[in-house]
Amino acid sequence: MEGRRVVGWAARDTTGVLSPFSFNLRKTGQEDVVLKVLYCGVDHTDLHQMRSEIQTTKYPLVPGHEIVGEVVELGSEVKKFKVGDKVGVGCIVYACGDCPSCKSNMEQYCTKTIPTVNGIFEDGTPTRGGFSSAMAVHQRFVVRVPEKLAPEQAAPLLCAGVTAYSPLKQFNNGGSNKVIRGGILGLGGVGHLGVIIAKAMGHHVTVISTSDKKRREALEHLGADAFLISSNPAEMVAATGSLDYILDTAPALHPLESYLSLLKVGGKLLLVGGVPQPLQFLASNLNLGKKTISGSFIGSIEETQELLEFWEEKGLKTMIEVVKMDYVNKAFERMEKNDVRYRFVLDVAGSNLE
Repeated sequence: MEGRRVVGWAARDTTGVLSPFSFNLRKTGQEDVVLKVLYCGVDHTDLHQMRSEIQTTKYPLVPGHEIVGEVVELGSEVKKFKVGDKVGVGCIVYACGDCPSCKSNMEQYCTKTIPTVNGIFEDGTPTRGGFSSAMAVHQRFVVRVPEKLAPEQAAPLLCAGVTAYSPLKQFNNGGSNKVIRGGILGLGGVGHLGVIIAKAMGHHVTVISTSDKKRREALEHLGADAFLISSNPAEMVAATGSLDYILDTAPALHPLESYLSLLKVGGKLLLVGGVPQPLQFLASNLNLGKKTISGSFIGSIEETQELLEFWEEKGLKTMIEVVKMDYVNKAFERMEKNDVRYRFVLDVAGSNLE
C-alpha cells in the first residue's frame, strides 16, 4: 500500500536534467520516521547517478543523500524521536542488522545495504532521495540534529563530512601533547571539511594541491597551517617524511608515489575519493617505511551522530551556498566547473517544487 503523495525533482534520462516529479512514499511502517525535507546537500555522486555513470540508474531518479528534515509522522514502534524533531538522513536507508559489520556498528560495509538513492526496497519500491518534499526512513538510519546546529549547516556533514571524519577519528589524540601532522589532498566538498575537522582535533594541517590557486582559501579561510604544491619538486622534497597521515580526497586518477614519500615511518594514506581507474604504487615504498594505504567508505550511523555533536560542541561552520530547487540544474553546472565554495545546499522546504 502506498503512503502520502509528495513532489520531488527527478532525472528522467542520462542527460541528468532535473524537473518536477510526483510520487508516493511507501506506507509508513512500524519503525518508520516520516520527515518533511528542509534542506539537502548537493554532491558529485548525485550527478554521476543522474547520468548513470556509476552503476545502472533506474529512472526516474530523485537524487539527494545529505538530508535534513523535520519529523511529521512516526511508526508505532518508534521511540527515539518525536514529531517536530530535526533529523538527518545520509547515504543508506537499510542494512541487514545481523552481519559482523552491522553488529560492529559499521553497517555501511554490510553487503545488503540499500542506498538512499537508486536502490530498491524489499517490497520493490524504489528509494527516492532528498530532492523531494518528504521521505519515509527506518529509524535505525535517522540521526538527531543537535538543537544549536542550523539544519542547512548540518546537511553536508551527512555524507561529505562523515566521509572525512570516519578515517580521521583514529588520529583524535584526546588532549595529548603530541602534535599530529596531517595532509589533506584535494580541497573540494570532502577536503574542505577534512581541513576543518582535522584542525578542530588539534592537528597541524597541510593542504596539498597541484597548483597555487587555493593557497589563500586554505590558509586564510579554512585555517590550514601550511600549503604544499605537489607539482613543485623542491617543495615536495622539503616535505619528505613530514606527515603522520594524508587524507586523499582526490576523485580523479593521480600518482601515489610522490604522496607516499611525504609520510613518516608508519604513516597512513587514507583513500576516500572514488577514483574509477586503478591506482599504482611500488610495494617497496610501503615496506621500507612501514606505511599503509587504506580505504574508507562514508561513515556509520554512530559516527554521523558523533560528527553532528562534535560540530555543535566546537562551534564549527560548513562553507555552503544555499539555493532554491529551481536553481538546481545551474548548481550542478557550476559544481562541475568547481565554481562553489564548497558545497551547495538546497532549501527544499523554501522552494516551489511543482
